[in-house]
Amino acid sequence: MNKWKHKLVAIIGVVTICAAVMPTAYAQVKEEIKIFVDSKRLVSDVAPYLVPGKNVTMLPFRAIGEGLGADVTWNPSTRGVEFKKADKTIKLTLGEKRALVNGTNVSLEVGAEMKSGRTMVPLRFIGESLGVQVNWDPLLQTVSLVTGEEVEQPAAGLRATWISSVYNIDWPSDPRKGYDKVKQQQDFTTMLDQLQQMGLNAIFVQVRPTADSFYPSKLLPWSEWLTGKQGQDPGYDPLAFMIEETHKRGMKFHAWFNPYRISVQTDLNKLVTDHPARQHPDWVVKHKNTLLFDPGVPAARSFIMESVMEVVNNYNVDGVHFDDYFYPYGQEAEPFKDDASYRTYNKVYNNKEEWRRNNVNQFVQSMDSKIHSAKPNILFGISPFGVWRNASVDPTGSNTNAGVTSYDSLSADVRNWIQNGWIDYVAPQIYWHIGHKAASYDTLVQWWVKETEGTGVDLYIGHAAYKLADANEKDWANADVLIKQLKYNEQFNSVAGDIYFSAKDLIRNTKQVGDSLKQYYEDQEK
Repeated sequence: MNKWKHKLVAIIGVVTICAAVMPTAYAQVKEEIKIFVDSKRLVSDVAPYLVPGKNVTMLPFRAIGEGLGADVTWNPSTRGVEFKKADKTIKLTLGEKRALVNGTNVSLEVGAEMKSGRTMVPLRFIGESLGVQVNWDPLLQTVSLVTGEEVEQPAAGLRATWISSVYNIDWPSDPRKGYDKVKQQQDFTTMLDQLQQMGLNAIFVQVRPTADSFYPSKLLPWSEWLTGKQGQDPGYDPLAFMIEETHKRGMKFHAWFNPYRISVQTDLNKLVTDHPARQHPDWVVKHKNTLLFDPGVPAARSFIMESVMEVVNNYNVDGVHFDDYFYPYGQEAEPFKDDASYRTYNKVYNNKEEWRRNNVNQFVQSMDSKIHSAKPNILFGISPFGVWRNASVDPTGSNTNAGVTSYDSLSADVRNWIQNGWIDYVAPQIYWHIGHKAASYDTLVQWWVKETEGTGVDLYIGHAAYKLADANEKDWANADVLIKQLKYNEQFNSVAGDIYFSAKDLIRNTKQVGDSLKQYYEDQEK
């Protein structure tokens, strides 16, 4: 969009800390310290902390150094750390209350110290020594670090599509009609080229659709959607192949996981014998026509996180993405049968709904911590159902009358995730046209803009391109419905991009949507 075509002064976002000159009342508040770099959450494996009695904020040297664009090194023989950026070199040694800045001795109130196996350094000293302006707000308990550097923003915001593999919706084509590795790869690269020609710059690929994988895994079987038979080796590593081809074209690759879904049928015995769901049937709940992991079982949550981290640790993905499936849809027709786990694991809550939301909150928070501790630059985001809560139920909700809401129906408290900085971006699925009586697109975009404002969490919008192919969707008569949504978004600087569901409708050019997107993006670049 045009709003991306300019240089901005890089603001190294909000750091929620008790700063050095805070009043005593604030110094006593024990809250999680949060760091944002360029409005992006910076998470370290050892949490930042205040030195008692000194009001000096400490954090791992590598996290702050790399966050500010410095080269950092650790010398085990001298037990020293070094930061280099432009013409500035800073050296600190464990146990010494001094530093060398370009060879000059500088006394420190608190020097480098070891905590939980990590070398911690004083934030303000490192920041100011590297030429960063450090400002703080005692009321909000926030510190803003301003680099003063001009950085070139991307020519465009996120322009992406979801590529759904479950049911072979988008890719690969149905392997039961004949599996062909070469054709499968060719289909993917052809699709990628077509998407790029439309102006898209990222894809969100479902790499674990039903507790099976599109990569060689020590935890999960090969996906049935690859070869037509669960557990069958496709003869190549599809995830590695997709990442390589995507990056070759200068596009971003986000690995999309459906965390809780095990199977789209209900017979455990139809899964491969070593499937984790068969090994742990106590983790499993049958609901409607699916098998699901119970979000209330801590061991199941830990297993899901371990399987996500298998990808994070072994592949060069740009992001980890979850969709809207937490506790399942359709509970008004068939309740989710988790009474046993509620009795076993609930020790705090007086009602199941609060307990369920806490289960999901714990999962999201832990996933955020694990991902960013391993690879701080990977984006972690979620695309929830488009309505958090209706204002009729909660006055802070949206002016909508949706029959389903993320908070009440799916136990997904997206507001909590945003306010706590547990996600890098949120991509609400706003799958209604402008003027929809129950949930109008414009009303919801305004609500999400306000909800994310000032949080450091980016806002992308999920669009329902698939409705253009649905004859029953009379209000989606042509692609102009979607283009009007994009034009509506232009007034909001905080709308950082768009994701379309799903790729097949763009590729098929349903009602000229592919042509329309290409023209729209070309116009934006003029």
